[in-house]
Amino acid sequence: MKFLKLLSIIFISLTTSIKADINENLINQLKEGGNLIFIRHAYAPGSGDPDNFNLNDCSTQRNLSAKGRIQAKNIGKFFRSNKISIHNVLSSEWCRCKETADLAFNDFITKNFLNSFYSLKFEKNITKQMIDLKKYVKKFNSKKNLILVTHYVVISEALDYSAFSGEMVIADKNFNVIGNIKIDY
Repeated sequence: MKFLKLLSIIFISLTTSIKADINENLINQLKEGGNLIFIRHAYAPGSGDPDNFNLNDCSTQRNLSAKGRIQAKNIGKFFRSNKISIHNVLSSEWCRCKETADLAFNDFITKNFLNSFYSLKFEKNITKQMIDLKKYVKKFNSKKNLILVTHYVVISEALDYSAFSGEMVIADKNFNVIGNIKIDY
């Protein structure tokens, strides 16, 4: 039994240092700039949006919880504490994305190519949104990072990656995933 405990402690110690090295390398890459940083909006309980969803009325949408607001602020703290430079912050027009962008970065602009297409009401937009996203990224030429605050479905479609709430997925301009960072609340 003591042997198993010792083995567990050694394994946890080794994997923690490996994870720290990976995160340090990823942070250094972010400091170099020129990356796409997809951020799934901070924690908003539930999935999808209510039937009465109205893009122009946040009270009809699924919004950030108190934990989500803390998580969004922690995302901003991550960038500031690591001195990661930002070219622009783009957000979906959904309120939970705009609030995440506002709490994390204060300054952002909305782009409809980052909007959700989770519901049947919006799924017809997938192809056009992906084309518009790729056109925008093709024109992106900066030594700083481009932040894209968006939804699970957009990240999944663009990067073939399943992101958690508040998770950052770092990619190159060819949409190849470089790594990810999870921010807690």
